[in-house]
Amino acid sequence: MSGTSSPEAVKKLLENMQSDLRALSLECKKKFPPVKEAAESGIIKVKTIAARNTEILAALKENSSEVVQPFLMGCGTKEPKITQLCLAAIQRLMSHEVVSETAAGNIINMLWQLMENSLEELKLLQTVLVLLTTNTVVHDEALSKAIVLCFRLHFTKDNITNNTAAATVRQVVTVVFERMVAEDERHRDIIEQPVLVQGNSNRRSVSTLKPCAKDAYMLFQDLCQLVNADAPYWLVGMTEMTRTFGLELLESVLNDFPQVFLQHQEFSFLLKERVCPLVIKLFSPNIKFRQGSSTSSSPAPVEKPYFPICMRLLRVVSVLIKQFYSLLVTECEIFLSLLVKFLDADKPQWLRAVAVESIHRFCVQPQLLRSFCQSYDMKQHSTKVFRDIVNALGSFIQSLFLVPPTGTPATSNQAGNNNLGGSVSAPANSGMVGIGGGVTLLPAFEYRGTWIPILTITVQGSAKATYLEMLDKVEPPTIPEGYAMSVAFHCLLDLVRGITSMIEGELGEVETECQTTTEEASSPTQSTEQQDLQSTSDQMDKEIVSRAVWEEMVNACWCGLLAALSLLLDASTDEAATENILKAELTMAALCGRLGLVTSRDAFITAICKGSLPPHYALTVLNTTTAATLSNKSYSVQGQSVMMISPSSESHQQVVAVGQPLAVQPQGTVMLTSKNIQCMRTLLNLAHCHGAVLGTSWQLVLATLQHLVWILGLKPSSGGALKPGRAVEGPSTVLTTAVMTDLPVISNILSRLFESSQYLDDVSLHHLINALCSLSLEAMDMAYGNNKEPSLFAVAKLLETGLVNMHRIEILWRPLTGHLLEVCQHPNSRMREWGAEALTSLIKAGLTFNHDPPLSQNQRLQLLLLNPLKEMSNINHPDIRLKQLECVLQILQSQGDSLGPGWPLVLGVMGAIRNDQGESLIRTAFQCLQLVVTDFLPTMPCTCLQIVVDVAGSFGLHNQELNISLTSIGLLWNISDYFFQRGETIEKELNKEEAAQQKQAEEKGVVLNRPFHPAPPFDCLWLCLYAKLGELCVDPRPAVRKSAGQTLFSTIGAHGTLLQHSTWHTVIWKVLFHLLDRVRESSTTADKEKIESGGGNILIHHSRDTAEKQWAETWVLTLAGVARIFNTRRYLLQPLGDFSRAWDVLLDHIQSAALSKNNEVSLAALKSFQEILQIVSPVRDSDKPETPPVVNVPVPVLIGPISGMSRPFVRTDSIGERLGRYSSSEPPIVTDELEDLNLWWAAWNTWYRIGSESTKPPITFDKLTFIPSQPFLTALIQIFPALYQHIKTGFNMDDLQKLGVILHSAISVPISSDASPFILPSYTEAVLTSLQEAVLTALDVLQKAICVGPENMQIMYPAIFDQLLAFVEFSCKPPQYGQLETKHIANAKYNQIQLFAPAEWVALNYVPFAERSLEVVVDLYQKTACHKAVVNEKVLQNIIKTLRVPLSLKYSCPSESTWKLAVSSLLRVLSIGLPVARQHASSGKFDSMWPELANTFEDFLFTKSIPPDNLSIQEFQRNENIDVEVVQLISNEILPYANFIPKEFVGQIMTMLNKGSIHSQSSSFTEAEIDIRLREEFSKMCFETLLQFSFSNKVTTPQEGYISRMALSVLLKRSQDVLHRYIEDERLSGKCPLPRQQVTEIIFVLKAVSTLIDSLKKTQPENVDGNTWAQVIALYPTLVECITCSSSEVCSALKEALVPFKDFMQPPASRVQNGES
Repeated sequence: MSGTSSPEAVKKLLENMQSDLRALSLECKKKFPPVKEAAESGIIKVKTIAARNTEILAALKENSSEVVQPFLMGCGTKEPKITQLCLAAIQRLMSHEVVSETAAGNIINMLWQLMENSLEELKLLQTVLVLLTTNTVVHDEALSKAIVLCFRLHFTKDNITNNTAAATVRQVVTVVFERMVAEDERHRDIIEQPVLVQGNSNRRSVSTLKPCAKDAYMLFQDLCQLVNADAPYWLVGMTEMTRTFGLELLESVLNDFPQVFLQHQEFSFLLKERVCPLVIKLFSPNIKFRQGSSTSSSPAPVEKPYFPICMRLLRVVSVLIKQFYSLLVTECEIFLSLLVKFLDADKPQWLRAVAVESIHRFCVQPQLLRSFCQSYDMKQHSTKVFRDIVNALGSFIQSLFLVPPTGTPATSNQAGNNNLGGSVSAPANSGMVGIGGGVTLLPAFEYRGTWIPILTITVQGSAKATYLEMLDKVEPPTIPEGYAMSVAFHCLLDLVRGITSMIEGELGEVETECQTTTEEASSPTQSTEQQDLQSTSDQMDKEIVSRAVWEEMVNACWCGLLAALSLLLDASTDEAATENILKAELTMAALCGRLGLVTSRDAFITAICKGSLPPHYALTVLNTTTAATLSNKSYSVQGQSVMMISPSSESHQQVVAVGQPLAVQPQGTVMLTSKNIQCMRTLLNLAHCHGAVLGTSWQLVLATLQHLVWILGLKPSSGGALKPGRAVEGPSTVLTTAVMTDLPVISNILSRLFESSQYLDDVSLHHLINALCSLSLEAMDMAYGNNKEPSLFAVAKLLETGLVNMHRIEILWRPLTGHLLEVCQHPNSRMREWGAEALTSLIKAGLTFNHDPPLSQNQRLQLLLLNPLKEMSNINHPDIRLKQLECVLQILQSQGDSLGPGWPLVLGVMGAIRNDQGESLIRTAFQCLQLVVTDFLPTMPCTCLQIVVDVAGSFGLHNQELNISLTSIGLLWNISDYFFQRGETIEKELNKEEAAQQKQAEEKGVVLNRPFHPAPPFDCLWLCLYAKLGELCVDPRPAVRKSAGQTLFSTIGAHGTLLQHSTWHTVIWKVLFHLLDRVRESSTTADKEKIESGGGNILIHHSRDTAEKQWAETWVLTLAGVARIFNTRRYLLQPLGDFSRAWDVLLDHIQSAALSKNNEVSLAALKSFQEILQIVSPVRDSDKPETPPVVNVPVPVLIGPISGMSRPFVRTDSIGERLGRYSSSEPPIVTDELEDLNLWWAAWNTWYRIGSESTKPPITFDKLTFIPSQPFLTALIQIFPALYQHIKTGFNMDDLQKLGVILHSAISVPISSDASPFILPSYTEAVLTSLQEAVLTALDVLQKAICVGPENMQIMYPAIFDQLLAFVEFSCKPPQYGQLETKHIANAKYNQIQLFAPAEWVALNYVPFAERSLEVVVDLYQKTACHKAVVNEKVLQNIIKTLRVPLSLKYSCPSESTWKLAVSSLLRVLSIGLPVARQHASSGKFDSMWPELANTFEDFLFTKSIPPDNLSIQEFQRNENIDVEVVQLISNEILPYANFIPKEFVGQIMTMLNKGSIHSQSSSFTEAEIDIRLREEFSKMCFETLLQFSFSNKVTTPQEGYISRMALSVLLKRSQDVLHRYIEDERLSGKCPLPRQQVTEIIFVLKAVSTLIDSLKKTQPENVDGNTWAQVIALYPTLVECITCSSSEVCSALKEALVPFKDFMQPPASRVQNGES
């Protein structure tokens, strides 16, 4: 039981009632007896009720009218004491709820009377309150009366009563509505919704309402009437009413009982029909009023806004919008538009303040804002309310900064109204409040001289109003400075916070729902698919709707927000405020980003960016952006103009850094304030936390950061992190300590920002990379054309981003490296350097990163990573290439073993270094190559070996540094060695690869194309190596050529056995002959200019001082190498099909080299010729021994087993192996004899061509004429014997003829005087030069061959004789060499002074040669005299004819020995030849020889040459003895056989002997000739022979006898003459002696006479003609006449002549006898 109905309480009530009644009766006893009586009867009544009823309270209530009556009468007395007592008693009854409806009515009537009498007003109010709150019996009129009563009391003179009444009214109104709520609660379950009453426009039509509801309805309706200053319908008896009070009541009802209006149509109707029009009507003065406008403009005076009403109206509006927005959509639109208008600058400041407060109330309710947006902004023909609110706030804030309007004079009282809510033009030290001498900065905004403090007005997120709560104020309050600004500022912040958190929350939900849905859909236990689809599509629709709302909200508010926030940011002087503004901008930017609203996102980001940079900083990316933040641009939003204010520069901010702007032409310095740094941190924060939604605005963010970093002087360090560094030029950056401590933090955040890129999704990451790239492009543009320090921010950050995203490097590698490659090509060296640094760091990092799957299994990725390294090769800047190569070196050192398929790229990089790229580059690249060759050949795929060869070769061709070229040739040798050692494995791998490629090619239907194709792949590798070396063999530098040549031939020599047999064909034709062709061409076209020095101070030997001479060396080397290969590998080459063609080509090369105009080359060519001629033919089957011969060579070592190998890899190319090869693998190819012969004949033809060309004298001569050297000719001739051995079978006369021509020409070639001392013996030594030796040897070989050869060969003898005899002639007549004038060797100048004079040509000393030839002739003749050919061809005659020359010259011969040898030879030859001649006398074959012989004797014995003056007597006698020998030969070998000899010849001999027997001279003697010695012995011998021949023989024919007789008579006659002349002269001369000559002659005659007489005596008498005796005797008288001569010598001779005459002194016999005999 409740407290008032418990037995105790009832008992107490009864007692109290009785005591109250007693008290009343006592008070009224005297004055008011009726009352007393009533009281007493009341006591009895109470007691009766109590006694009769068990339910006392109910009974009491039934009888309450009677029970109450006494008290009512008491009140009627109007006595204060009694009245109070009665009212107390009535209240007690009420509180126990024992008052019936009737009683209550009575009570109210009674109270009314009291009220009208102004009695006990407070007690009345209390009573009414108790009556209405304790029960619900009071209804309808009674209720309205009670309420009116309270209203009436509110308007008394007494303040306390008024206030109490006001409170009571409030409570009563509340009670009325609470009853209705309770009533609804009770009936909720029972009653269905009432049927809608159509056209419920009659305000009385409340029949559908229940009682309490009806009361509430009537009350509310009347309140509206009252506020509207209309008469009430229900509250009858109202006398006066204030609007303010009415509005307060309306507000409290609306605020406290919104559900009433929402659930009951009647009430909703009231709201729409009554409240809203009322509010709008009451607002009108505020709308029309313009502050400061003159009243004359309108005819009726404008009502001034009234603060209390206006403020209350705004409160009502707030409630209406908050609680009934859904009902009053259109009305709210009007209210909100009004609110917005109240913010206008021409409204009173207090009005603007309360309006801002009202707006703030909405700003903290994001859902409400969302509704606005949905209901207005998203509807087609509706006001864009949400947008207007935001824009209005923005304009409001802007207006506060503008100088206040100047309509009215600002008097002191108006200042409060006008201006205080806004701004005060700030004094210079505005905002500084002095505290103890220090100055503190108040939080404030300051803009263009307007200073507005920031007040703390509310906690974040709640709208606690100040002026909307001033219900007691009648006059407008004075609003403190900065209040409106602060509220507006908070509005913005709350708005942003609310919207973003709401949308982000919803977005999050949508995203999680999507995830769960997809998860469910993917789970197999789902029910039916249809449901899934249904739910998903519903969700999609819902999301689409939501998203539209979110986007609209953002689109509606961002412009206004941004304009306001940017302005505030610029004006803010308080760090906390700045922080809040930046946070708002940041959250908005992030939200726009998440929703994909690019323009707005970029705009907010731009604002933050602008805030980060110094004012008016020229940053194109911010000024050209499409974002709607263009300074001073005005946007029209639904007819409202929103002015964009651009940042001002006069902010009172602390400058914390001074730096240089990043521009092409930096003008001075720029300053960064602490606010800039704050903005920068926000920007970093934005990028860090919301990178994923930045998209294209990364560009803005990064561009700004780049400029800030530049101004702060941060420079990139390794890995791309930025560290504080100093600017390179310009005024150095100045940083305060404050920012110095911040720098490492900023740098760290910057790095973290890019580190966090690893969490971005791929698309966002691409945005980031693109932004960095375009930023970098700008930096590149800026750095063009000057070498200033460029901005490396973008490059550094690209590097950082790449490094942290290694795990998914594939997706960003191409754009990243593509851009860095462009950077690498930049002309600015610092920029380039960093591009390269970044690129190489990325590549190295990429290769070392632990990818999944690892690189070894992901070739594509590996190649992708290495590709940029290759691309760098297209860049020509040496510094970049150096970086590239250093990178390669590092990769090799760290990853060399695992490069695998990356090798071709890496090698390509080394190979891409060009000749013109500087020494250091080449050196570095070469280092890499050396490392590869020494360490990595075994680890790379064999297919790359060819590339290694190519690269090594290309270094050989670089001409920057000779050592590198030479070393690279060494590397090629090492590589070849490696091939050799690892041949088997390489071959296997290559074959496998080849097969795979072949298959691929077949599938694609293309032909597999590789160099040297048909050869197997391993051979191709070798061929590439050879080809490379071949190229180096024709390098312009001699040292390289030499080294390469040696290496090439060594390699082929050492490793050639590995090649397949067929590959040799390629080696010969494509490598060796190709090389020979090129060398030949280069050599023949080489420059003959002298090279002064070999670079540096190297002196060049004179044999190498022209390019031509240097090439000559190469030619020599190459030819020798090829020849050696032909020689040593003949057994391999000969089986090849076209060996003979190759042989011809080789011979052709030898020929052209031999004929080159260079002694060195030509000589070497012959050496090569000699080498290939000494080739032994391979062993043939027929000759092969049963067991291999014991060859003294190591047994070939096979590497690994032979089984299954394509060929044995043999370490030595030995004979044993050759035999093995022929015996095992391939049947020997027997080259037939014929082919062999053809080869030799080809060689002979070549030899002949070389010989004939080289020795053919040139047509004209000058200094430069080339004449072959002696060693060359010697070598040439020395080849013949060897060659002849092979061709002798077919060698015929024509060939001999050809040979002869060459031998003759070769011998004829002169030598140059400066070479002669080295070649020639001194003139006196009888030594042959080696050439002459060779010629003789050649002939000797021939002669020997003929000797043992068949008969038909012997016809060659005469030709050989001819050849030799031609040489013999040289002794007297050296051969002529064309038109060349040669000096005799003795005249050649050896003197040193002439050392460098142009060479003179010297004829050799041919004498020893001729003499040796002569000896050979004699020897040969001895052997062959009887040969038919020799006889037939008149060899003897030719010999004699040849000898006649030296013999006739005798003393005039160049050498004395010559004629002596000639004589002795003649004697020997004749001794053999004459018998032969006699034998063939009849045949006439020798007929022509005799006269020749006679002439020869004649010329020799009676020579025209005069002996030299210095000839000694002994010498003379020796020579005379030789003459005597000749005469002896005549007497022994010729004259005895006169019968077989032609008569003419004998006659000639006789005449000659005759001539010799008398030494007569012509008579014209000169003094010099007198001294001639007379050859007495000789004459004597002649005489004797003559006589002997004349008389001793039997005269066969009269003719012969006649000749001899003739001879004698001539002789005697001559003697007679001489004697006569002598006697005559003697007589005439008197005392003078006669000339010596004449004396000698006469002595000789006398001697001859005595000799004659002796001879005649010895002869058979019958042989002497009588006539002869007569002539002899006739001499006597003449002799006697001589006796008188004075000369003693003559006298002694005369004695000797006279003595023999004694034999004639006898008596004369008979004449007849004499005549007969």
